[in-house]
Amino acid sequence: MIGQYLADGIVLGSTIALGAIGLTLTYNILNFANFAHGSLLSWGAYFGLVFVMAFAGVQGGTFGPLSFGWPFIVALVGAAVLTSGLALLVDWLVFRPLRRSNIQVALVFASFGASLLLRNFIVVFFGPEPRYYNNSIQITREILPGVRMTPDQIFVVALAVVLVVALHLFLTRTKLGKAMRATADNLALAQVTGINVQGVMRWTWVVGASLAAVGGMFFGLTVQILPEMGFNLVLPLFAAAILGGIGSVYGAVLGGLVIGIAQDVSVMFISPAYKPAVAFVIMIVVLLVRPTGILGEKK
Repeated sequence: MIGQYLADGIVLGSTIALGAIGLTLTYNILNFANFAHGSLLSWGAYFGLVFVMAFAGVQGGTFGPLSFGWPFIVALVGAAVLTSGLALLVDWLVFRPLRRSNIQVALVFASFGASLLLRNFIVVFFGPEPRYYNNSIQITREILPGVRMTPDQIFVVALAVVLVVALHLFLTRTKLGKAMRATADNLALAQVTGINVQGVMRWTWVVGASLAAVGGMFFGLTVQILPEMGFNLVLPLFAAAILGGIGSVYGAVLGGLVIGIAQDVSVMFISPAYKPAVAFVIMIVVLLVRPTGILGEKK
């Protein structure tokens, strides 16, 4: 029984981890807590829905019994591109002018406003009803004794692992990735050494929004698509980022998995209504023992 809850928690944790990575990148490089990041997950899910509907229309139906075929991969890429464009637009209209004032609290409050606007725009364009990528019912498969998963859930976990490995290689092996890490470590020193800081900030939005879009589509694939899904996920995203160590990409992955597993395993003992509370209790306990988070470093 516990194995099944662990498996379900890993699926949810994979979604939270991808969103938390984007959140911690934004905080580490742009130096503010972006509460509009959850809305980027929602928009990514709905952008993906547009591509899914387009493919379904061309094929005269749905994807068939499995949702993770090549059309869904194309939808993931398309959603990542469009969500990146939306993030850059919001940065250009809202955050970039406020960054010049160098008042961090103004950026935080502006992110609240941007989140509300983005969420309501979803309701205007797509309606408040829940949506799904595929109306077909998938049959679970036993992957381990007592553990059953749908093909979509297996796909979500596998692709999340691939994306985390790809991000690690990007940050450690590419010139842009090293520039992002240098900017996060010391903005002034990065400018002195000739790094295009504004370009790094733009790419931070692109990477963070792309991962948010994928996370949103994963949540829509395994649960459902709702306008408030990003709003409901933003606190677990922050909990994962803080638990793992704010500013640590790998800590965000670990924190996301811990939060996801904690939420699902807690259902064995308490009502599902208290799932978010359990995650935050774990976060508080860890921070009391290690204030910098699991993988955070003192600065």
